[in-house]
Parts: sequence; structure tokens; C-alpha cells
Amino acid sequence: MQLDVAALAYGYPGRPVGRDVSFTVRGGEVLAILGPNGGGKTTLFKTILRLLEPQGGRITVDGEPIAVCSRRRLARIFGYVPQAQLGLFPFTVREMVLMGRTAHLGPFAAPSTRDRAVADDAIGALGLGALAERPYTQVSGGERQLTLIARALAQEPAILVMDEPTASLDFGNQVRVLTQTRALAARGIGIILSTHDPDQAFLCADRVALLRAGTVAHVGPPEEVITRASLYETYGVRVEVRELVLEDGRRARLCVPSLGPRAV
Repeated sequence: MQLDVAALAYGYPGRPVGRDVSFTVRGGEVLAILGPNGGGKTTLFKTILRLLEPQGGRITVDGEPIAVCSRRRLARIFGYVPQAQLGLFPFTVREMVLMGRTAHLGPFAAPSTRDRAVADDAIGALGLGALAERPYTQVSGGERQLTLIARALAQEPAILVMDEPTASLDFGNQVRVLTQTRALAARGIGIILSTHDPDQAFLCADRVALLRAGTVAHVGPPEEVITRASLYETYGVRVEVRELVLEDGRRARLCVPSLGPRAV
């Protein structure tokens, strides 16, 4: 399944946020969106998910405009991982993840044995087994974020939209989420995620889009888009992009920012 965003204008009534945004996400591909705070990433995602109506342009999935898709069909196409939510009701972690199966259930239908198995698999993949019976409202912010990711996995979407999925996670859980992201892409799921860490884009993304002031300044492979010049344009900081050769022979890139008096 392929998502196409063409010349998209988006925002809120009376307040435009982004304009002329175009990119494609194919099945099995990870597109990382990098950009500063307030650059329009979350609003862009809400528009793609039709939580907000576009102000111009076109969004299609396999050539079909999402504007004509029913809410039920959209729920089977898209999975969404928002930024960490507090929650109001004391559902258990397992119950929260099982809610991801709602898109596959008919009205008034109860979850089947398979639905519960899919939810349990997602819980296991994110290392949440020991927390499964804990109230979602009583686990840490990082654990809540992992629960939301597991809920999206249980939904079995064709396209997964993740809004800063590692923002509140410790280093180990960040690696677990990035590993799971690549595993999902290997299954053919198209993934679009936002991050503030260019090193994460190097690790898991096939392509990167730099979003600045509501427009896409660059889009392409990470090694072409994430450069000293483009990061300075986007964030206003001086960064050296270095390449490492790992013990197994693989090459990896990372960004080293300057902390000296000429950092900006």
C-alpha cells in the first residue's frame, strides 16, 4: 500500500500551518520527518489521518483519496501512535493494547481468541509482559508510550503514523522501538514517524524529510538529506556528520553537535 501526499496545505480554521508539502511512503519503507518544535509535524500527521481536513492539495492511498474513505476503512489503513497520553480511565495495559483490535470487530462484537493473541504478541514485542495487568494510568510515561505503540501494532495497519514515538523513552526502550520499527517495515508496513534525533533517522529510516516552517525543505535518503548544511538551516546549530565502521563491517553515521561558543 502506498501513501501519496501532493501539494498539501494544512492547518486550523483561520490559521494555516503548512503548505506545498509532497512526499510518498511505500509499503515496507520508513520515512522519518525531522524538524524543529512548532514546525507543523503533528498537524501534518493529523491531516494525513483525516483528524483535520486539508486546506489544499491531495492525500491518496493506492490512488484513492482518503476524503472518500469511511472511518472504518481509515482505521484499517492507518495506525496512529500519538505523543504520550495520560489517560482518564484505569484500563489495564493489556486492555489498552486490545483496543487496537477495534477496527477489526463488528458492532457489539467481543474480541476473539485471535484478537487477544495478536494483542499479547504486541505486548511481548514491546517488553510489556510484566506490566500487562497494571493500570495504564499508573505506569511511567515511557511505559505509557510503549503501550500506545503496542496498541498500534495490534491494529495491524497497512500504514503506521508515529508522532515522536521515542520522545519519553530511555535509551534501551528507544532502541527497542527502532528495532521494532524496522521489523514492521520488513513485514511490508509503510511507516512515517517524526523525531528530533537525526541519529535515529540514520538508524531506521529509508528516507528523510526535513520540515521547516510548514514546508518540506529536503526529502531523500538519510545520507543525502542529513548534512551539516541542512541541519544548520533547520535547527540553527553547527553539526559534524561523521561515519563509523562497526566491528561487523557495517557503516553507520552520527551527528556530533558543537557545544562551543560558535555553536550557533
